[in-house]
Parts: sequence; C-alpha cells; structure tokens
Amino acid sequence: MPETDDLANVEIDTTRMIGWLPPKSEHVLYDPPVMGHLGMKPELVVPEPTDERIWVEIEPNVCFRPLFFDMNTGGHGEVLRVRKGGVLSKHRHPSPVHGIVLKGRWHYLEHTWVAETGSYVFEPPGEVHTLTVTDDCEEMQTVFFILGPVLYTDDDGTVVHVEDNVGLIEHCKKAYKLNGLGEDFVDQFIR
Repeated sequence: MPETDDLANVEIDTTRMIGWLPPKSEHVLYDPPVMGHLGMKPELVVPEPTDERIWVEIEPNVCFRPLFFDMNTGGHGEVLRVRKGGVLSKHRHPSPVHGIVLKGRWHYLEHTWVAETGSYVFEPPGEVHTLTVTDDCEEMQTVFFILGPVLYTDDDGTVVHVEDNVGLIEHCKKAYKLNGLGEDFVDQFIR
C-alpha cells in the first residue's frame, strides 16, 4: 500500500509490546517477537525435558508433555508417552491430527497397522480409535499436533468427555501445582 505524504514521515514505536510475554525458563526458550508492537506472540523452542515432573498423567501409563497451546485456533502440540500396556481411551477428533513417532511403537485397536519409530501418522477428522501400546514395548513417545479438541467416547460412540485447550491447561495447572513446579508453569507454553 503506498503511503500518503502525511504518513511517509511518521515514525511508530516498534519496541513497545502489546499484551504480555509468557514466562521464560530453561524449559521454554524464545526471543522477543519482531512485531511485538503489533501484538505478535514470540516463537517457542521447547528443549527435551530433564525434569520428569513436566510429564502430566492423563490415564494410567499415559502421560503427555505440552509443547504449545494455540489459544487462537484451539490446537496444541504435545509429546504423548505411553508405557507398556498403556491405553489412551477411545476418542475421535473433529479436526485433523498429525503425529511423528519418536520412540517405540503403538497401534489403534480399530486398525491393522502399527506406527513405529520414524513413522508419520495422519488422522482425518471423525476417525474413532483407541491408542494402545503392547506389553512388549517399554515405552513409546509420539509428537502430536492436534488441531482441535479430543472427544472421548463410550463404546456406543456417545461423547462422554471433551478435552480442549482450556481443560488441558487447567489439568496441567493442577498437576504442576501438586508436583511442585507451580500452577503457572504451564503458562510458558500458551500462545
């Protein structure tokens, strides 16, 4: 857009931040955003954790560690860790999900394929599945980019629980308060 003569010589303060900057720690790294004066949130670098307390239990033998919560789109990124014999209850997604297996292997009870280390998995909206790790696999870790809520269902397909960013953040706050990291620990993952 060409500037008019009146605007050509007007300078604006590009150092002023709109809004807030999330907390920073050795668990989350970032630089101030280039366009913070326009409300841009900072990028996010989440190193591999050295503190076991970062993992949040959601079911027996099933934990996740947050990578980010996008409060504009409702999506989030996580590393899901399931130890041998662990099961993530039957659920479906109204939005796509992308996954990359970092370690181990897992499968869905409803399918014949197995996702192993290095595999990429795409889950289309509406897909219903139950994630399982067999007893002969010590542990699997998969990065998931979940682009909306998770709808947990009963055997008849009726939704019994909706897991969205608000609920996940509240769950993390409680877990981190209980384990000594503090309920605000999760705030560094929110964008």
